Amino acid sequence: MKTKLTNLLGITYPIIQGGMAWISEAKLAAAVSAAGGAGIIAAGGHDAKYVREQIRLAKQLTDKPFGVNVQLMAADKDEIVEVICEEKPAFVTLGAGNPVPYFEKFSKAQIKKIPVVPNAKLAKRVEDSGADAIVIEGMEAGGHIGILTTMSLMTQVIPLIQIPVIVGGGFADGRGLAAALIMGAAGVQMGTRFLIAEECNVHHRVKEKLLAAIDTDTVITGMMHGHGVRGLKNAFTEKYLTMERQGATEEELDKLAAGTNRLAAVEGDVEQGAVLAGQSLLPLKKIEPAATIIESIVSEATSILVNAPQLVD
Repeated sequence: MKTKLTNLLGITYPIIQGGMAWISEAKLAAAVSAAGGAGIIAAGGHDAKYVREQIRLAKQLTDKPFGVNVQLMAADKDEIVEVICEEKPAFVTLGAGNPVPYFEKFSKAQIKKIPVVPNAKLAKRVEDSGADAIVIEGMEAGGHIGILTTMSLMTQVIPLIQIPVIVGGGFADGRGLAAALIMGAAGVQMGTRFLIAEECNVHHRVKEKLLAAIDTDTVITGMMHGHGVRGLKNAFTEKYLTMERQGATEEELDKLAAGTNRLAAVEGDVEQGAVLAGQSLLPLKKIEPAATIIESIVSEATSILVNAPQLVD
């Protein structure tokens, strides 16, 4: 497959693995990149030393391009950015803050800049400011979400933007990849789909909960305060939503949610922790290598795209 994204990053398939805090580390990123996609190491929740170690480990595991995700709300973001510029992964994805002030630094380090944006206005702004590509992520995605769906973002953003547009939120199989490409996207970002990869270090209880989930098993917490987070239903989300409905303050809710991502992903408490996941859950059927996941996605997408002209005969 050849798209603007594969040409930009020098990858074989237009699939990027999401940068999931506490989860996306060197082993998973390297496995995805070695299989022809683009893996991502998540800096979220970690310090600069960890980021340096993970970048170096990924380089030992693969000679293929991979990236790092930077949470711009992190207190030590500047230190992390310095480390990334020194270690020089192929690209960065940037979210939860204004990425533009960091563009010049990354450009000087010859690192591709791929901000995550929630709407058309910001997509145009970062393109005009020198972004190399963008990720638009619909509210079907796991973790922190915006208010627009994937389809509405594709419909409205892709026609406005000349740089590669990567689409996230609800993608889990080849049909989704084919649909995004037909809509004009340069590729897709998948997070939840790779949670059940063999190389993913998320706790085994999280994988088990995902494999047992049905299509209606995610909920959004925090939307009343404008900070929506999508995850699987459990005791934590039930308590959070009850407090939210009863008028709890944002401070009270933040206190309840503090540390819950790590509690689930690392410690395996899938009831009191936040199990972040997107809406497309039924395609998650078994634990298998990242290479097998990518192979099945690409095979299905290729079959659909090859047969698509028959629809207009």
